[in-house]
Amino acid sequence: MDGLDEEITEAEDVAAERDELVSAVYEHAGTIARELALLKGGDYGQETFSTSNGDWTVKYEAGNLDYLRYSGKKGDIYVVSTKQPPAPDDLALAMEDYGAFVRAFNDHVASFEGILDEVDTDFPEVASTASVVEERNRLVRTIRETADAISAQLHRFNGTDYGAWKTTVSGKRWELKWEGDRASYLRVGGEGGVYLVSQYEPPSAPDVKRHAEGFRGFIEAFNEYVDELNANLSHVEL
Repeated sequence: MDGLDEEITEAEDVAAERDELVSAVYEHAGTIARELALLKGGDYGQETFSTSNGDWTVKYEAGNLDYLRYSGKKGDIYVVSTKQPPAPDDLALAMEDYGAFVRAFNDHVASFEGILDEVDTDFPEVASTASVVEERNRLVRTIRETADAISAQLHRFNGTDYGAWKTTVSGKRWELKWEGDRASYLRVGGEGGVYLVSQYEPPSAPDVKRHAEGFRGFIEAFNEYVDELNANLSHVEL
């Protein structure tokens, strides 16, 4: 049959040459990707560079080249990608413009030369927070001491080593959890609220200021709670 005797030309050599060229471009353009990551201050991103014949887009992830795309008259050609290599003729077309792409990248980098030379580094003196922190810590210590005193009372008349006492002050939920004679935490606002007393870091100065008046109301609510208990117990006859 006609054609069955025809010898088929192997594409192995062409494919190998293509793969070798793509590998060289990957290494070379990978340097561009790493320089872009340094320039832009991040490990992920992309940048497009224009030449007279088209646009080159460099996309990088974790500082490494993800793909290099050439967009010219024939459309998009992925010179380097994570999927499949380009067709040899597409690669040849794109490579005709590769040098212009590299020059465009170099011009891009050069455009930043000296851009920071006139930046004034004589910055204003930074204000100290020492006095604010000292006052915050003083108030937190006072709140802690009072919360511990309330915890001791709760421990005494509840007869349990662990527990929590809750109340509402000006529409905000307050909760004191005690362990023995010591407050485990004092929280305002329920789950996700502000911990005025905790086993971890202290609250911020603005939070202390915001809730200081409410803490007075918390103490008053506790005192009313104790007075009510005393009044109820005074009517018990044995």
